[in-house]
Amino acid sequence: MASMLPWLAETSAARLSDVRDTSLSTLVRDDMLALILKGVLAPGQRINEPDVASRLQVSRVPVREALRELESSGLVISRKHSGVFVRQLDAAEIRDLYQMRGLLDGFAGRCAAGLPAEQREALVLLLDASVDAMRLAASQQDVQCYYAENLRFHWAIVESAGNRQLSDSYRGIVQKLHLSRLKNLAQDVGMQASIAEHVDIVQALRNADAPRCEALMAHHVGDAYKRLLDAEPMKPVAR
Repeated sequence: MASMLPWLAETSAARLSDVRDTSLSTLVRDDMLALILKGVLAPGQRINEPDVASRLQVSRVPVREALRELESSGLVISRKHSGVFVRQLDAAEIRDLYQMRGLLDGFAGRCAAGLPAEQREALVLLLDASVDAMRLAASQQDVQCYYAENLRFHWAIVESAGNRQLSDSYRGIVQKLHLSRLKNLAQDVGMQASIAEHVDIVQALRNADAPRCEALMAHHVGDAYKRLLDAEPMKPVAR
């Protein structure tokens, strides 16, 4: 699956000079977003406005506007007299985000299983190819490639629902959760178990079994959260 994920868009100084119909602040935002989600700008790291402006050959005004937008989306935080930093998620927020992602993935799975046969079969073919790509990545112990393909698998199902509010909400949650996953990309985080779960999801879609697909998708996200906790146990969450 070669399509670019909406939260991993690339931006460069060259592209900034070529694009005419998009605001500078949006392009700067996309550039910083890509750096955050790749881990180039790590959780807790300070974002230097002058450096960003110099690298992209823009003034500091669109950089400030972009940072305000990233702050409103929960990816960076502004600290008085200190600057702007990439967010570090606490245990409670990670748990809450996984719970919401489970609900959205489940709903998307139910919608996908209810698609007309022709659309559903096209989606199944796409997901079969994605599972093959994940198997290849797992065999090569390429965790970053596996993780990106995993995101594409889920995004294809979410997009198939044709619900813009679902897509926007899902995008925001996955962007934030990506911050908690960056530190685990250098290790095997249960790829084989995850692949088996993906295969079951595709089979439920192939059978147009909406209740089963919804349940599998929700449980899959819950299992991913458990694997994250196993990889790096978090402090107990106070309620």
